[in-house]
Amino acid sequence: MSTAADDSLVAIDSDAAVERFMQLTAIPGRSGDEAAVAAAITQILMDAGVDPEWIVRDDAHQRTRIKGNCGNLIVSLPGDPSLPRTLLSAHMDTVPICVNAKPVLKDDPELGRIVIAEGETGLGGDDRAGCAIILTAILERLRYAKSHPDAKLAPAVISFLIQEEVGLEGARHLDASKIGRVDQAFNFDGGTLEKIRHGAIGGERMQATVYGYASHAGVAPERGVSAIAIASKAIAALHDAGLHGLIERDGKRGTSNVGVFHGGEATNVVTPEVSLKIEARSHDAEFRTWIVGQIREALEQAAREVTDVNGRCGRIEFSSHVDYEAFALDLDHPSVLGAREWITKLGVEPICEVANGGLDANWLFLHGIEAVTLGCGQAAIHTTDEYLLVDHYLNACRLAAAILQPN
Repeated sequence: MSTAADDSLVAIDSDAAVERFMQLTAIPGRSGDEAAVAAAITQILMDAGVDPEWIVRDDAHQRTRIKGNCGNLIVSLPGDPSLPRTLLSAHMDTVPICVNAKPVLKDDPELGRIVIAEGETGLGGDDRAGCAIILTAILERLRYAKSHPDAKLAPAVISFLIQEEVGLEGARHLDASKIGRVDQAFNFDGGTLEKIRHGAIGGERMQATVYGYASHAGVAPERGVSAIAIASKAIAALHDAGLHGLIERDGKRGTSNVGVFHGGEATNVVTPEVSLKIEARSHDAEFRTWIVGQIREALEQAAREVTDVNGRCGRIEFSSHVDYEAFALDLDHPSVLGAREWITKLGVEPICEVANGGLDANWLFLHGIEAVTLGCGQAAIHTTDEYLLVDHYLNACRLAAAILQPN
């Protein structure tokens, strides 16, 4: 639902904001390869007059699961310390399908102005839109400060994060000591502007290796133990028990999925080894842990049941790690109230929800940074059909600029 926009919200240079998005989107920067994006952001800030001493990087990439060429980029904007200090964040990486995107601005008869990627790549609006929005807000703050030298600005800190698309690794390994005090926080990433995601689900990933015994599948199949049979039996048991897909027990909800099943090289060999990649999610950490336990038990039970002619059975190697823990901010939290106020001023009716996917805000919360996640206008992300809704994007730029300027 839309209402009339409040003209008191700050104006921005819309053409420059769109061009900024297109500039950032054209830079390759999949997870682990964000250095060129960070360099471009740094150069834009320095060209605008940001003191180089305000810009630092942490060493998160030295602790992430995949090798990276850049840490999180952190920008501190000084202000009156008696005022609330705000954090804005977005992630710099894109999924691989978006590498070498060539953004094009066009008019769509139904959607209005949009940006698409020319050719067979995705656009990368997730989350170069968030980065461009925050950059626009910083540049508008600098312009405001120049024309209002006596203005009382609140302090702010910006985190341009790495490796979000591979498990929120940048936020997970953020050096929070470089962030400092935060009173309210806004993470710009995904969706349309009216949604305020004030919480998110928790997720856990599992790696299982199923071991059987090889034998000739034509000459002596009874002397082998098929790892494929073990894994398939376990997955079928999980499915039949309502433990694969949506899981509901005693008023609790979660999900699980075997997403990768890999093994075997020839049809004439009883397969001795299969690897599985599995995930489980829930807003209830205890219930998620229970789901993980059920998955492990199903694999181990199947390994005991599949035997060769001599009674020899298979075995399982199993490991898991938490990608992110669930969290939910109260609806009267300063970050929620601030987001509702600014979105309403844009003439949009805000909708508060708890996300069923992981967000950088999950790990920010564990660092003591309590953030809501706001939309940037992206649509059909992670596909070649991705596009940016320009009007939504520009409204998000106005919102972010309002956050960094006096109310």
